[in-house]
Amino acid sequence: MAKESVKKHNEFEELVENPDALADRLTQSEDFVKRNKTKLLVVFAAIAALIVAGFLYYNYRSTQNREAQQAMFQAVYYFEADSLSKALEGDGQYEGLLQIADEYSGTEAGNLANFYAGVALLKQGQYEAAVARLQEFESDDYLLQARAYSLTGDALLEQGKNQEAAELYIKAANYNPNPYFSPQYLMKAGIAYEADNNYAAAVEVYEEIITDFVTSAEVADAKKYKARAELLAGGNQAE
Repeated sequence: MAKESVKKHNEFEELVENPDALADRLTQSEDFVKRNKTKLLVVFAAIAALIVAGFLYYNYRSTQNREAQQAMFQAVYYFEADSLSKALEGDGQYEGLLQIADEYSGTEAGNLANFYAGVALLKQGQYEAAVARLQEFESDDYLLQARAYSLTGDALLEQGKNQEAAELYIKAANYNPNPYFSPQYLMKAGIAYEADNNYAAAVEVYEEIITDFVTSAEVADAKKYKARAELLAGGNQAE
């Protein structure tokens, strides 16, 4: 390795100090280009095609996103007015959230349509469909993403899937933890664990609220729920 390094260094010095050597090297480069002209043109053409394709795809996605945002305007209006069927299915003139989410999948607006659709389906009691839509939603907004996890937990809890619901609540609480929402999600997790008769896990969750979120409004309830869960956990062990 040392000899190779010295050799490269000497070649570099020769190119810098000897104009003839530099000219010879340039001539060799020109010959290489002439010999491989066709191949180089193919490579350059391929690179240019990729750049153009990327640009066109970006413009297409931008256009799709704008169209989806425009389409969502009326659907979100119906959602906020609690006209959930029209929000989901449309009104015959404007598309609904379900169609927008599917038609414009891969766009930011289409992604957000999945969130709205999931909430609307949850309100309608269509819990399996709500889970499916909420699981399609992904966001860099940590508050909104945590909320989606929690809502998915709500839909699972309504189906009696208590353990899965608790796991989603824990996921929501641990997704960029904060003293405002994490305690709420942890309380939900504790209740879900209790519904699953997993009182030991519930005790751990309530203790986490008491220890890690001492100033939260949920601390008082967490202490009461923890004491109850400890009694129930002891009763289960006695049995």
